[in-house]
Amino acid sequence: MQEQFIKYLKEKTQNNTSFVDEIASVLDIGYDAAYRRINSKTSLTLEEGVKLAKHYKISLNNLFEVGSQNSILTELSPPIHNKEGLELYFKQSLSNVLPLTQLKSASIIYSAKDIPLFHTLKDSFLSRYKIYVWLKDVDTNMTKSKVTFEDFIKTIPDSLLESAYKLGEVYKDINITEIWNNTTINGTIQQVLYYFESGTLSKELALLICTDIEDVIRHVEKQAIQQSIIGSKNKAIYNLYINDIHTMSNTIMVKTPYKKVFFTPFTVISYFKIEHQPTCELMHEFFEKQMSISKLLVNAGEKDRSLFFNRMHQKINRLRNRINLNNETFDF
Repeated sequence: MQEQFIKYLKEKTQNNTSFVDEIASVLDIGYDAAYRRINSKTSLTLEEGVKLAKHYKISLNNLFEVGSQNSILTELSPPIHNKEGLELYFKQSLSNVLPLTQLKSASIIYSAKDIPLFHTLKDSFLSRYKIYVWLKDVDTNMTKSKVTFEDFIKTIPDSLLESAYKLGEVYKDINITEIWNNTTINGTIQQVLYYFESGTLSKELALLICTDIEDVIRHVEKQAIQQSIIGSKNKAIYNLYINDIHTMSNTIMVKTPYKKVFFTPFTVISYFKIEHQPTCELMHEFFEKQMSISKLLVNAGEKDRSLFFNRMHQKINRLRNRINLNNETFDF
C-alpha cells in the first residue's frame, strides 16, 4: 500500500525540485531517510502519512482508497436549501471551473440528459425560471408555498443572478463536448408545462420562456455547425454528438493534462465528485464508446442535422400551442 501511496503522491506533485528533497522537507528528515521511505525500505508512520496528506491536499479518507479495486470514495457537493445556498453553489462552481480556462488542453464531456446548465445561465426568463424550479425543489418554504413565478422574479437577489451569469460566461472559455439525444429538451419543456398547469406560471411568461428555449437551441445548433463556442476568448472548441441509443445521465467529465475527474448527479442540482483515477478511466472509456456510436453533428448531413433540431423546435411549438389553447394533450 505504501508503494502505491508514494506513486500517487508523485502524480500529485507539480514541484520542479527533486521528489526526494520535497518528501524530506515535508517530513523534516534527511535525504537518505526520505529515499528509504519512497522506496518502501522504511515504513511511513501514521504521523508522516498525515503530514504528506496535508501537504499534497489529499483527504485522509483517500489513503484507504489507494489500491482499492471495488471501493471508492466520493465528495458530495454542499447542500442547497435556499437562495443563499444556490448563490454559494454558483460561486464555488465558478472557482472550480475558472482555473480550467488557463489550461489549453482542459476539456469537458457532458452527457446531456437535460439542456446543460451553462446554456441557460444568461440574462433571460429561462435562467430565472430554472432558478425558480431548482428552489421549488430544494427550499422547503418554497415547496410548500404557492408563490408564482411572476412574484418570484421580483424577489431574486441581484447577487444571485450575477453569480449565475458569471458561471455561464466562464464556460465559454473551455473546450466542450456534449452528447445529446431526442429527449434532452424534454425535462425543460415538462417543467414549463407543469407549473403552467399548476397555475403558478402565467401564460405570458410561459410563452416568453418558450422563446428563450428556442434561442438556446438555435445557439447550440450554430455552435455545433461551426465547432466553436460563440463569444469565447480562448477560441474554445465545441462538439455536439447525437446518440439515438442511450438515455443520457447529466454526468460531467473534466479532463486536464494531470488527471480526470467526473461529477455525477446526486439530487436535483447537487452531485458526487469522483477523483479515483481507475474509475475515471472507466467512465472516460464509456464516454468514448458512446461517442463512437453517436453522430458528430458537424459531420452529419444537412438532412440529419435539420431533422434533429427541427424535432426540438416542433416540441417547443407544441408546448406553445398547448399554452395558447390550454385544452389539448401534450405529446413528446
